[in-house]
Amino acid sequence: MTPWWDYLLAVVAPLFLINGIPHFVSGLMGRKFPTPFVGGPPNFDSATRNVLWGGSNLLVGGIALWLLRDSVSNPIILVEMIALAFAAALGLSRIFSRLT
Repeated sequence: MTPWWDYLLAVVAPLFLINGIPHFVSGLMGRKFPTPFVGGPPNFDSATRNVLWGGSNLLVGGIALWLLRDSVSNPIILVEMIALAFAAALGLSRIFSRLT
């Protein structure tokens, strides 16, 4: 039986992983990008802070995924993670498309 906290981690892992990608990539490209530290999309943050923010998001998502390593074979958890990753990517793409 799968513990209840695995379902919670299956929500956390894809959200952190998907959120870390644009911040980390923008920071590596040397571009400014909004982070929560500057109040959101109208304001932009430095590339260095975006690398740190994106990297920390990827680290937290990776740790959550590592904690789920035994439960990923559960089809409910796998579908939950894929659906949340797709929904988060779609939502973030709509938000970030307004920046350009």
